[in-house]
Amino acid sequence: MGILELLLVLLVAAICGGIGQSLAGYTAGGCLTSIVVGFIGAYIGVFIARQFGLPIFLAVQVGGQAFPIIWSVLGAIIFTLVLALINRAVVRR
Repeated sequence: MGILELLLVLLVAAICGGIGQSLAGYTAGGCLTSIVVGFIGAYIGVFIARQFGLPIFLAVQVGGQAFPIIWSVLGAIIFTLVLALINRAVVRR
């Protein structure tokens, strides 16, 4: 994977993480956080999809690897909601 492909994957992850955070109604930080949330969301989303035997929808091919957009956004929503719950529990104490 070259530098251009890496930057493209980072851009797609940032967009998916940002959309996930927006739909969840909680933002954990800036652009770098959106990238991390997008990547973790992709792992969570694909894991859930595989557990239930669901197909991969709308995958972007970058450098021979598929980045699942729909599952990344759904995973980012789940991850962001978990972060929000943890943050609320910590702030209350």
